[in-house]
Amino acid sequence: MKWFVAIILLVIGIDQFTKKLAVDYLSNLPDGISIIPGLFSLTFAQNRGVAFGVEFAPPAMLLLLTGLITLAVLFYVFRSKRNDAIFLVPFALIVGGGIGNMIDRITIGRVVDFIYFDLYHGKVFGYYLSLWPIFNVADSAITVGACMLVLFHNRVFPQDTPEEIADVR
Repeated sequence: MKWFVAIILLVIGIDQFTKKLAVDYLSNLPDGISIIPGLFSLTFAQNRGVAFGVEFAPPAMLLLLTGLITLAVLFYVFRSKRNDAIFLVPFALIVGGGIGNMIDRITIGRVVDFIYFDLYHGKVFGYYLSLWPIFNVADSAITVGACMLVLFHNRVFPQDTPEEIADVR
């Protein structure tokens, strides 16, 4: 369980440190810093919504929802009493990322984003489309954790064997 808490704190620390750097060094650069021209840049943005900038609820409701989800995941992990990395790492990434973004919502009322992959932006069928949103370390941690849950689903959530299911005494 120490690793679980350590990963959460590491994600929060890296997330908050990189966001501080983004605010200090990128907020006054309208075009950001191009790392790979036309593909990857560090570009300051602030987001009041959730993933991909979707705003489906007021900020206070998003904060409450994020807090409840974080508490539910923590309750589930601690109740499970499992100590294997394949179980703890994905949930630690998700919780750390959730808390990292919650800190932004509490302190400044929105989330700081700065990582931008410019895969495509332009018009499609007459509508402007930007294929990939600007995101941050917390978003990345949540996404990697969720992908790990999908990829390792059978190891994270082992199913009962047919013998255990058939034994209904």
